[in-house]
Amino acid sequence: MTIDIAGLPPERIVFAPSPLAELCMALHALSEPAHHPGLHGWATATAAGLKPELADRLHEADFLWRHTFSDIFMPFAGVRDGAGVPAATLTEELDALDRLDDERFVSAALEFTCGSAYNTGSPSPLVDSPMRVRALEVAAARGPRQADFTARLLDDPASVRAWVRRLLEDCDQAFFADTWQRVGVQLAADARHKTELLRRKGLAEAVRAVSSALTVDDDGTRITADKLTHGHANAVDPAVGAGLVFVPSTFGRPHLLVLHAPGWRPVVHYPIGTPALPTPTSVALLQLRMEALAHPMRMRLCRSLARAPYTTGELAETYGITAPEVSRHLSALKKAGLITTRRRGRYVLHQLDLTLVARLGSDFLEGILR
Repeated sequence: MTIDIAGLPPERIVFAPSPLAELCMALHALSEPAHHPGLHGWATATAAGLKPELADRLHEADFLWRHTFSDIFMPFAGVRDGAGVPAATLTEELDALDRLDDERFVSAALEFTCGSAYNTGSPSPLVDSPMRVRALEVAAARGPRQADFTARLLDDPASVRAWVRRLLEDCDQAFFADTWQRVGVQLAADARHKTELLRRKGLAEAVRAVSSALTVDDDGTRITADKLTHGHANAVDPAVGAGLVFVPSTFGRPHLLVLHAPGWRPVVHYPIGTPALPTPTSVALLQLRMEALAHPMRMRLCRSLARAPYTTGELAETYGITAPEVSRHLSALKKAGLITTRRRGRYVLHQLDLTLVARLGSDFLEGILR
């Protein structure tokens, strides 16, 4: 995922919290608690406190934030001739959402039906018949709730927009106002820190502090996000207006989101780092590790290496293969960073890094320890 920033004035790079974007992440954490194990306590308590009527309405619309993060939660990036930055309050951001024209609102709200067209800037299903048919077909395949929402939105966008706003306002009254009062201060402090870092040490240092998955190229003309998706955004598009916004989130980890829809200003929505949590692994290294563990013999070797350190000779004898074969398998595991080695006299001992493997998946770890 790339963002062109060639010629972007430093003052057009903004770090700012967004109450509406944070509400989106809070709703996502409620609907997908498995994505956010550190928030189980908050999610359980909040869900238990919801009135049944509000819980039902959230369920009715959860596809807006559960599997895709609809761009309607960052309207400041899509309002034509707007300031292009988040507002200070949820009410102001909902007002910005109201200022999105119907075509842009409908396209953003129906992202779950038109994901394949996200990068292309295809016409809105509100005005384009083939896109309308496609949106209705995909929504029907997703389920009856999605089909009903899509049909209502395409037939009467004004009433659905009002329904969405009321839903978000009721969430604010039910739980988010208290949550924002707690986390908003932390988000504002992070944004100030990153802004100061940008001013004092430059963009590369500020971006590095946002996430290890983000890099600035050597000539400072492009930002790359290491994600398992492809996309491109232009922060200096004259038709949109120059600008790039970084929005911190306390609920977002491990998600790093990049709004890159054509016609919208790019936004990087990043989780605030926690010292106790490890930094994210690059996609290339993750792929290398998964490939290393996929080989059946290496899985068997990991069973021994998870329990104790072994020499190459011991593993060869245990599994009935030659020492060179063991060395080749150990080399693949070591290249992926999955094993550690240490020398004891004339012997070299190898052992699996259980902490690292646990991050890849508990099922694998439990399987080799079973």
